[in-house]
Amino acid sequence: MSYWIYTNQSIFQTEKKKEQIMDKLFLVSFLGLLIAACGVAGNMLDDNFNLLREAEDLDIAEDDVELFEIPSWTSERGGKVLVNVDSFGAVGDGVSDDTQIDGTIVAPDEPKNWDPDLARLWLDFSKLHGVAFQGNGVIDGSGGKWWASSCKKNKSNPCRGAPTALTIDSSSSIKVKGLTIQNSQQMNFVISKSESVRVYEVRVSSPGDSPNTDGIHITGSTNVVLQDCKIGTGDDCISIVNASSAIKMKRIYCGPGHGVSIGSLGKDNSMGIVTKVVLDTAFLRETSNGVRIKTWQGGSGYVRGVRFENVRMEDVANPIIIDQFYCDSPTTCQNQTSAVQISQIMYRNISGITKSTEAMKFACSDTVPCLNIVLSNINLEKKDGTVETYCNSAQGFGYGVVHPSADCLSSHDKGSILIDQKENAELVEPTRDHIAHTEL
Repeated sequence: MSYWIYTNQSIFQTEKKKEQIMDKLFLVSFLGLLIAACGVAGNMLDDNFNLLREAEDLDIAEDDVELFEIPSWTSERGGKVLVNVDSFGAVGDGVSDDTQIDGTIVAPDEPKNWDPDLARLWLDFSKLHGVAFQGNGVIDGSGGKWWASSCKKNKSNPCRGAPTALTIDSSSSIKVKGLTIQNSQQMNFVISKSESVRVYEVRVSSPGDSPNTDGIHITGSTNVVLQDCKIGTGDDCISIVNASSAIKMKRIYCGPGHGVSIGSLGKDNSMGIVTKVVLDTAFLRETSNGVRIKTWQGGSGYVRGVRFENVRMEDVANPIIIDQFYCDSPTTCQNQTSAVQISQIMYRNISGITKSTEAMKFACSDTVPCLNIVLSNINLEKKDGTVETYCNSAQGFGYGVVHPSADCLSSHDKGSILIDQKENAELVEPTRDHIAHTEL
């Protein structure tokens, strides 16, 4: 399964390396001119170089998962199989090694047939090691009646959870390749409390108006690579939440949906920690957000070390957005002073057409400002008007072409540097103890 965005990869990679070299050379010249013309302090130069260097070092290996190759379970091929959670097959025993899926697995479509006392999970695989899920098969959640009864569809309906179609939980060295997951009752594919997971050539498809149907949702997991995936859904194409680190997304197609998101984090005054995230090469079309970081007021923790690069957008609202005032609640959210700290965020080589006048929005907390935002080679246009950047309590700098201008980003001063150093000294990598998953 291939898409035009994935063609000419070797040419693109060669050109990308050239662009990265030119970026660094330009940064040297640019900061040198600043020193000569404006007398910028040496420690600011060092800080900016260090920030750029840290952003370049975020990559993780894409093929370091050791898998067994003994097949143990095969679905019926070419037909449709109606299954409940506990009848999927031998792979669920934690011993089996490989699962080939080439048929269509269909969930019961009537919500009343689900046991209300069971967890809202359909195909749930836990405590696996060295397992591959692969094939050209389809996992169909039959979510239509669940969506119709959602409180987001009809406010008179009670708000309740619905099953996730496919969950990989508390597992390691997992590969998922070639599958299609569609029409999930709620989230399509969740990777939870797992490490060393590789997801290749997976397609996720749910209608654009299906509520809470995140495409691929990562929580409490480390060392995860999503590559060559096409996702269209009614919520975030990809969402990365608490206690997740070392996440790489490469050659991603997103649309419809809410874009690629880190968060939400900090709901109900909880701690949220996400570090070392890279999105490299993506095409977003007709999404309600582009690349987004979203946190609730009153939370704690941090998002640190994120790089969004080589992203093309077409008719996307809010292409670049940090929102520390996120509020997905039927009632108004209370103003609070504590917040999740957001720092060391790089946006590079991002272009396309925005539907929003505010093509870039950095809505950061007054008491816990965003620090060390880097913009490089940004070119966002609006078909029928001008574009602008909104900033509130956001510190950073840009180099290369940055359109619209981001002059509203504040520069380093002693106060922000000291705040950043203090926060970094107290922060630790996410662990299982940080998991407090509050998403529906």
